[in-house]
Amino acid sequence: MPAVNTVLVVGAGLAGAATAIHLARAGVAVDILEIKPDIAAIGSGITLQGNALRELRSLGVWDQVQAAGYAFDVTGIRAPDPFGTVVAEIPDARTGGPDLPAAMGMPRPELARILCERATEVGVKLRYGTTHTGLAQDEAGVDVSFGDSSTGRYDLVVGADGVRSWTRRALGVNLETRSVGMGIWRAFGPRPASVTRTDLYYGGPSYIAGYCPTGEDSLYAYIVEDAQDRSALSPDEQLATMKQLSQAYHGPWDEIRETLTDPSRVNYTWFETHVLNEPWNRGRVVLIGDAAHTCPPTIAQGGAMALEDAVVLAELLVERDVLDQDLWESFTARRFERAKTVVDASNALAQWQLDHVQGDIPGLMRSIAQLTSQPA
Repeated sequence: MPAVNTVLVVGAGLAGAATAIHLARAGVAVDILEIKPDIAAIGSGITLQGNALRELRSLGVWDQVQAAGYAFDVTGIRAPDPFGTVVAEIPDARTGGPDLPAAMGMPRPELARILCERATEVGVKLRYGTTHTGLAQDEAGVDVSFGDSSTGRYDLVVGADGVRSWTRRALGVNLETRSVGMGIWRAFGPRPASVTRTDLYYGGPSYIAGYCPTGEDSLYAYIVEDAQDRSALSPDEQLATMKQLSQAYHGPWDEIRETLTDPSRVNYTWFETHVLNEPWNRGRVVLIGDAAHTCPPTIAQGGAMALEDAVVLAELLVERDVLDQDLWESFTARRFERAKTVVDASNALAQWQLDHVQGDIPGLMRSIAQLTSQPA
């Protein structure tokens, strides 16, 4: 018998939806709250490493993910020269196992749709456009107040509500989320036939200019610069700025640049980072995913870490009979150091670029691949 019978999950992103699916399949009654009005509002593009694909397969959605995304096994490194010369082709580690691709790009809203449909299929109840307004817990459960003045009581509340987690703030948990020092332009658009994998251009006027195919007809492209306040730019000015920065990069970028015509599909954010010290729970409320740990996307492991949190938490809740300190210590033992190692590595790679030093990138990537190749 699971350690919990009723669970509230706050946030319908990767960590939240995955937790809900695993628990509901085990017979737990699960509600999801999502403050966004619908799943289409959840992000643009995402790169999923093999260990993320392994967890998606465990959720029963691999066939849909495979059909919607674009898989590849090699990352290209190109020079910021007039030809976009390929200087290296690096085989990506198959961290999910030999029967899964090394990496896959896909539209984040499509992944959210697949996961939310799977959640509904297994009996999860989803509520959009709202969140909780109060949490009051005792030894036996958590009383929750909602934005529509309704209330509920649950055995457990899972805060999977992102970097600026409202659940974390409601618990009074102080956590500094700091800027890494880089800002990233992202644009979502059509995929030229020449783009069949992620290519990274290091150097030139920006730190990185790259792209990732997300489907037969789509990709997302990105340019990383020094973090700066871009909030005063209009959508048209944002588009013009990204196109101007891309002028230094060629090869497939020359085709991609011509397709960047829709200002609504361009956004700019800063790289941010934090790691919540252990434990991640406060009584019967636990924080997972970006609410507990977040890192710059320099090694593309953020989504995978969120999915791993979900599978480990759900596994423990289903296998154990009681929600006790031993369960939380087991969760911490399996998640804290692993997630922190990934965050630290992501930040180290960003810092090398900021400092213009030649760090041991192959060694760092190899160590993370070895770590994530082992199930969480």
